[in-house]
Amino acid sequence: MKSLKELRELKEKALVNLKVRNASDEKTVKVHVGMGTCGISAGAREILMAMIDEINDKHIENIRLTQVGCMGNCFEEPIVRVIHQGAEPIVYTKVDPAKAKEIVNSLQN
Repeated sequence: MKSLKELRELKEKALVNLKVRNASDEKTVKVHVGMGTCGISAGAREILMAMIDEINDKHIENIRLTQVGCMGNCFEEPIVRVIHQGAEPIVYTKVDPAKAKEIVNSLQN
């Protein structure tokens, strides 16, 4: 950090990212990214960041993105689970950043 301006920019970016994680209403789609140690070592952090960037870039407001722990299938990591209200969850395995963006775009209103 070299200036107060940089600190303010960092704060604004963090607040936008928090908005993505806290969205909630009846039209909200929940998206869980497995961030256990197995997921992180397989690249889940990059998946989470790709999804946050895509949601922010496209100004998508109906997605609640959440980090969760291990989903139990370590050999399938990175794992993303999509939950539409009133429907069975959809689980994506071995997700890469391009697929993560594709998932986000498929969930737009």
